Amino acid sequence: MTTNSTTEQQRVELKDRLILVVDDEPRIVNFVRMNLELEGCRVISAGNGREALERIRDNLPDLVLLDIMMPGMDGFEVLRRLRQFSTVPVIVLTAKDQEDDRIQGLELGADDYIGKPFSHRELLSRIRAVLRRHATPPPMPQTQLKIDERLTIDFAKHEVLVNGEPVNLRPTEYRLLYHLVQNAGWVMPHDVLLSKVWGPEYRDESHYLRLYITYLRQKIEDDPANPRYILTERGVGYRFVDFRK
Repeated sequence: MTTNSTTEQQRVELKDRLILVVDDEPRIVNFVRMNLELEGCRVISAGNGREALERIRDNLPDLVLLDIMMPGMDGFEVLRRLRQFSTVPVIVLTAKDQEDDRIQGLELGADDYIGKPFSHRELLSRIRAVLRRHATPPPMPQTQLKIDERLTIDFAKHEVLVNGEPVNLRPTEYRLLYHLVQNAGWVMPHDVLLSKVWGPEYRDESHYLRLYITYLRQKIEDDPANPRYILTERGVGYRFVDFRK
């Protein structure tokens, strides 16, 4: 049986949240608007990419639902331009069978995706999960961690240095690194990392983890193909090198 505390942790208050829906299909916009307004959200919409960027600049929404397939400026270009000036959470809307679209969306800075068609329960679950991740960063220890002569991490300052130069990590990459480093020397199973970084409803979404481990390795490893910090325990999970020995 699910405990009350777990249920409350999974439920994020949506009342008065401002959600921007970007889609050129009025029926999708109306479906999303109806379900979100029933939860107390305020909903604004845009029917194309340029209008979406204007809405984001003018209204500062709490979250954006962004369709990929739009005429003119598609969702990928909107996301590319958006990430130049905003870190607003974005969930991309894709066709169910378009895995390449989902991966490209995540690579461009989307926080999650929903495959069309989707139910109102899935929509609300994904929105709550993304808002929860943005609202609850992990606690920050007040110490600087010198992994070796090459890599230094300071969680208190949100700072990662490679060869003395700062590395820019996205929020999800930072949360993933945090949990790996805090358990250095121990294997972190796939489902545990997914639950801690993305939320308990993502325990089976292993492709998220593989993708973001790749991103992290590209940013902190000298040779991402032969990592020395983030090690793969095949079939089990990942382990950050034990630097405290």
